[in-house]
Amino acid sequence: MTDQPAKAARFRALHERPEPFLLPNPWDAGTARLLAGLGFEALATTSLGVANVLGRTRAGRQDVLDNCRVISEATELPVNADLENGFAHEPAEAAKMIEDACACGVAGASIEDASGDPRTPIYDFGLAVERVHAAVEATRGLPVPLVLTARAENLLYGVAGLDDTIRRLQAFEAAGADVLYAPGLRTLDQMRAVVSSVGRPVNVVMGFADPAITLEQLAEIGVRRVSIGGALSRLALRSFLDGARQMRAGRFGFVTEMAALAELHEAFEPGGATPR
Repeated sequence: MTDQPAKAARFRALHERPEPFLLPNPWDAGTARLLAGLGFEALATTSLGVANVLGRTRAGRQDVLDNCRVISEATELPVNADLENGFAHEPAEAAKMIEDACACGVAGASIEDASGDPRTPIYDFGLAVERVHAAVEATRGLPVPLVLTARAENLLYGVAGLDDTIRRLQAFEAAGADVLYAPGLRTLDQMRAVVSSVGRPVNVVMGFADPAITLEQLAEIGVRRVSIGGALSRLALRSFLDGARQMRAGRFGFVTEMAALAELHEAFEPGGATPR
């Protein structure tokens, strides 16, 4: 198994090349190995995917950390950890989540400014920046140089607008974040505005964006990383529900659409998951 510092170095190098890389989000060891077998260069956890597996609307702190370890140990690929808001409001306590994720083997981690409180869903500007600064300090003290991603979530919650997003991302960059991320960007123009306003690599999540946007277009405007969030988990559950509804209605046509056992066994065998 590749050691964690080597994974972290590979993950950082992916952000430094001129073309964007794809960062899909598995939710267990099996989906991680399937994605590795398809030739992806890195993986990211999804807290929504973990919650879906558990049958809850939100995963807990330990659930997320346990999943980080499972995904990190499943393949040789570097893994970025979706740590939500660090499961704490106070900056130092939220930053502790990054230390714990590092101990689970990840190569990168993200921290966001969504509070989890529906009454005030986004931390005010000062606290949001302070939290990123604490996360940067925690990351610099780790034995492995993790890639830190800072997320501005206000567009997802309808709080302020793109100007506020850019202001937050610029402040997160000044605080020392390695990668900047604003889920909720929907158009190529919005993405271009964000990329052109900062000097660090930008992650775009396509789970909320216009699906007509292509990887080539994202490359042209300077996006460095493209993720999908919980979309693959939701896609899998949609297929599950469609099949289950057919079965409930007494029809079984869905069995013609199953993944081939040979393909699954190839990915899951020790030494499997050969890129194709």
